[in-house]
Amino acid sequence: MPERNVYEKVYVDLPAFTGRNVPISEIARAIGKDQSYVRIGLQQGWLKFGVAAKIGDSKEYNYFCPDKKVWEETGYFKPMEREYCR
Repeated sequence: MPERNVYEKVYVDLPAFTGRNVPISEIARAIGKDQSYVRIGLQQGWLKFGVAAKIGDSKEYNYFCPDKKVWEETGYFKPMEREYCR
């Protein structure tokens, strides 16, 4: 029986990440959860595909969910739509 190479190379086609900020509504649809679930998860740190940053002393948050991190954590990816010039 021929010897088998234990180290095999595996090639994976990765999506064309652009660093786009994936909207909370889009992520919620993709994972089948409510938008508030995603926001609270990011605020409390138990969802790891983005960050929630509080704005000063207000109760408002800004969210940043880069497409690569969303894909790594959820498997969801949607390419950035092209903008065409006239």
